[in-house]
Amino acid sequence: MKDLMTTAQSNGVMRRWGASGIVMFAAAVALAAPSAALAAKQPRQTAEAVAQREAGEPIMAIVSIKSQQVTFYDSEGWILRAPVSTGTTGRETPAGVFAVIEKDKDHHSSMYDDAWMPNMQRITWNGIALHGGPLPGYAASHGCVRMPFPFAEGLFDKTNIGMRVIISPNDAAPVDFSHPSLFVPSKEAIAAAPARADKLSAEAEVAVSAADEAKKAAAAAAKDAQSLPASLRKLEQQKVRADAENAYADKLVANAKTDQAKAKADELKQKAATKAADAATQLDAAKAAAQPKRDAVAATKDAAKAAATRKAEAVKAATDAKLASEPVSVYVSRSTQKLYVRRNTHKPAPDGGGEVFDTSIEVPVTIRNPDQPLGTHIFTAMAKNDTGLRWSVVTIDEGDNAKDALDRVTIPQEVWDRIGPTALPRSSIIISDEPLSAETNYRTEFVAVLSNHPQGGFITRKPTAPPVEMASDDGWGNGGGFGGNGFFFFGQRDPAPQPVNPRRRGGQYQYYQSTQPVQRSFW
Repeated sequence: MKDLMTTAQSNGVMRRWGASGIVMFAAAVALAAPSAALAAKQPRQTAEAVAQREAGEPIMAIVSIKSQQVTFYDSEGWILRAPVSTGTTGRETPAGVFAVIEKDKDHHSSMYDDAWMPNMQRITWNGIALHGGPLPGYAASHGCVRMPFPFAEGLFDKTNIGMRVIISPNDAAPVDFSHPSLFVPSKEAIAAAPARADKLSAEAEVAVSAADEAKKAAAAAAKDAQSLPASLRKLEQQKVRADAENAYADKLVANAKTDQAKAKADELKQKAATKAADAATQLDAAKAAAQPKRDAVAATKDAAKAAATRKAEAVKAATDAKLASEPVSVYVSRSTQKLYVRRNTHKPAPDGGGEVFDTSIEVPVTIRNPDQPLGTHIFTAMAKNDTGLRWSVVTIDEGDNAKDALDRVTIPQEVWDRIGPTALPRSSIIISDEPLSAETNYRTEFVAVLSNHPQGGFITRKPTAPPVEMASDDGWGNGGGFGGNGFFFFGQRDPAPQPVNPRRRGGQYQYYQSTQPVQRSFW
């Protein structure tokens, strides 16, 4: 209201001055004001702010590149605000959607001469993070978001892995929002979730144990039958030699000319015939004994396969039941026409650094008028209310308004049925024209950058890519819970490079797909 009144008063003054006065005023301003480029480098008055109320845990952080400011929000509104210094020209901080994926109280850069980055909260594995640093009053970093040292230190213990970080090219803030397509959780489903998870976990333990036993039985049967081919070949060769000796004795008997020669040939013939008969008997007996072992190999192998299938199904069901008690994040991409789901398992990544995120849901999605921009909208469940969840929305890119964008998306009902009934506060739905960045993998929540804004600080860092797949029986990584090896659950489903968005402006940056393995503390 104050801004509107100030504008109205200024307009009145302009009218009283008249046209010549306006021209003179404009000329004076032009002479007095520095250029836009120079103004961008002028130190600004830094100010931190804390809401005058008891704050909850931060749900999201919004960084405004335009205002060089970060604001943290809990369920009731903003709680912390501070100036920042983002990336400079050529090393710009990427605008987009991120989440905290690793925290390091005393981080030192391996990319920039061991530079100290205290209270580091990583949002990409290729080196973009929030951390304490010097603030000259304008964009000056190599792509990270620098915060005041004391502010970063006080913030560090308040945030959690998975907290949403939105980097907006302009000022943005969450606005209350409601829509019939948003999750409407069921109190009954949420109440029943812990018991269901315990039940399915117990069933998974039984299935894993049964699969292990079946695998051992198959291995034992295979080992028992391992010598069969060699022993049968040996007996067959003995029979062939005995038959040859018997045939040779027949020739000697037929060709004997004297009684002495005939007697000798008959004796040889008798021995050869006996030897041939024994060889045949041994071979027949070995073949008869081998058949049950062969049958056992086939049967135990089939049983092991069936048990492994039951194990996979039981583990998947148990994992889904565990994840039902976690906030869920959904990403809808107009670029790829797909829907992706992420939930944090809170299991440490086995290859070092961060935690493992579930990546098991990735399905096609229908978007009406798919050639028209949607914009980028982040819908967040802020808290519970009488109808289920209270939502907000943050819009950071041009396109449809939030309601129209959500109206255009038709999400498969089976996906909603699977994740909607137990949706909790901090759950989110992101709708964007952008594809997921190649930085998105099993160790990240969603990483998506706006392709019509520069990302110099993002692409100058060497991207990282995890192994294409990871094996884990329990679906939670790190071999915990359900034992064993060999059940595929986590993996980077689409290792292809991020396609160029049709809205991309000429000369903007391209995305890169790394072939390098994941490295801890890469930057």
